[in-house]
Amino acid sequence: MGYTVLEPGNAWNTMPCHTHERRMETYLYFDMEPDTRVFHFMGKPDETKHLVLSSEQAVISPSWSIHCGVATSNYTFIWAMCGENITYDDMDFVPMENLK
Repeated sequence: MGYTVLEPGNAWNTMPCHTHERRMETYLYFDMEPDTRVFHFMGKPDETKHLVLSSEQAVISPSWSIHCGVATSNYTFIWAMCGENITYDDMDFVPMENLK
């Protein structure tokens, strides 16, 4: 688990986007103004999708899915991973030119 606070003027998290071959990851976004939205990107690198989330909403990213997010203002999120936790450095970064 982890806790991340984006300071005013910051909007991106988890960039470059990546996957975890053996683990899924969950994000809970909060500490947002009522009109702030987070655009959470997920899916296969060559076929991305996005979800638009408000404060106190969560998303689950499967192990095969990229994950990153950007918002209309700063925000806070808690993330958690589960799965095989023998290797902790299994972030498989996705080159920016592969995103579509």
